[in-house]
Amino acid sequence: MAFLENCLGQIDSIIADYSQLPRSATYAESIGYVTRVRAAVQRIAGKSPYQEQCDDVLAEDASIEWKVDALHGVLRALRSDVAAGYLETASSLIHGEVFADFLDMAQHLAEEGYHDAAAVIAGSALEAHLRSLCAAGQVEILGASGRPKKADALNADLARSGAYGVLDQKLVTGWLDLRNNAAHGLYDAYSPEQVKIMIAGVQEFMARRPA
Repeated sequence: MAFLENCLGQIDSIIADYSQLPRSATYAESIGYVTRVRAAVQRIAGKSPYQEQCDDVLAEDASIEWKVDALHGVLRALRSDVAAGYLETASSLIHGEVFADFLDMAQHLAEEGYHDAAAVIAGSALEAHLRSLCAAGQVEILGASGRPKKADALNADLARSGAYGVLDQKLVTGWLDLRNNAAHGLYDAYSPEQVKIMIAGVQEFMARRPA
């Protein structure tokens, strides 16, 4: 039951982000949503028709807006099956490998000069890792309203629970702020070098604090 609730919480958080995504969303905002959907599908369903459908969508020669809508449909289908109890297992064993891949992607994008997209992808991987840490440490991921907590709240709760110390909490806060600036188009708020430092820091943090 806890696993089911955790999966549904992750999916509902991403669905909520979709409802708040403007039609005039920037590329960085859109690619951040795309990344979160693809990561959630692989994390929850592993190698499955859902993952294959995601790959087919991403391979299409179509606009990022079309891909966002199509992946949202895949995610809603996955949610229906999870809620119905059709998925009993998850690919938690490859959790570290999945996020390592996304951080490698972020690093490559940063090296090629796409620092804004790199920051969004690394930040999304970090947030998903925080949610996994909460699940592993039995830290509540839903707020009093029943809606998924924001990443900053999860970070504070994890530090309060003893999952990591104040220094790590401050580092995570800084990385989340950078991700949010990138996602909202505040590109003057950070430098390309800070993005590279963020990616290296997230990699080290996740290796040192595995879920």
